[in-house]
Amino acid sequence: MSGLPDGIHTFLKQAGWGDAAIAPIPGDASFRRYFRIRDGARHAMLMHAPPPHEDPQPFLDVAEWLTANSMRAPGIIAADAPAGWVLLEDFGDDRMRDWLDVHPDGEQRAYAIAVDALTRLHALPPGPFSPYDMDAYLTETALFTEWYCPAMGLDVDRDGYLAAWREVLAPMLERQTPGVTVLRDYHAENIMLLDPEGSGEQGLIDFQDALVGHPAYDLVSLLQDARRNVSRELEAAMLDHYRQMVSAGAHFDADYARLGAQRNAKIVGIFARLWKRDGKPRYLAYVPRVWEAMERDLEHPALAPVAAWFDSNIPRNIRDDFGGELM
Repeated sequence: MSGLPDGIHTFLKQAGWGDAAIAPIPGDASFRRYFRIRDGARHAMLMHAPPPHEDPQPFLDVAEWLTANSMRAPGIIAADAPAGWVLLEDFGDDRMRDWLDVHPDGEQRAYAIAVDALTRLHALPPGPFSPYDMDAYLTETALFTEWYCPAMGLDVDRDGYLAAWREVLAPMLERQTPGVTVLRDYHAENIMLLDPEGSGEQGLIDFQDALVGHPAYDLVSLLQDARRNVSRELEAAMLDHYRQMVSAGAHFDADYARLGAQRNAKIVGIFARLWKRDGKPRYLAYVPRVWEAMERDLEHPALAPVAAWFDSNIPRNIRDDFGGELM
């Protein structure tokens, strides 16, 4: 039992799982840790989101809202938010990404079901969450100049960068009122396949950062996945699938490109930060995929001011190398 967090046995005993076996599960890019809990025929997942780095209360709030609105979030068995503990329904081991690695023929169906879930989410009134406003977008995009550019030894025009993004995003903000619930990290590693060979039912995880924003954001997250190759053909097919079910509007493609570039610039910055600040260089392997998607997004005319900034500030050899070599 070495290496288990302090307080784990006390929490499980209070939750009625005091005799359960505890098996750690490899973690992600955050301070959260996960454990599979087994007690006879019962099994559950235990999340430890320790303060001050983490706070599980937003996860609990979003899970409650999703469940109340017939979205498939894990059920909450017990929780002690101030101490960082959440015992929740075990969705099993079939992450969409892992399952598709073994069953590539199921890709079209799995992605279509994931898009269907977004259409149901977008048909709901937005949840009681903070808005994805200009300040939030700019704070995220600034991660690129705060972390990636210094890591590459680039002295760039940071004020011009934010000004370009403000110009590009301003027209879109008018179209995200009243908005939809945006899960913000909706991709193949955060979708669980609960019955992949049957109904195809999918479960949602890692949604604690939900905001109210634009319907294109989670589509970008799904279809321009940092961790899994999504072909341009599949991306186009799933966007068509989405448009067939909703009235996307005349500006949807432009806004999709806006949010694609915004999200991908943010992710490049986050991966550089994980390396420099947190000692996690493994995420650098994803940078070329993210950068390539960002370059495609920047080709849209709606991104002209940001594209011009990249032309002026990021050397061509770095861009041709899809982000350059950080290690």
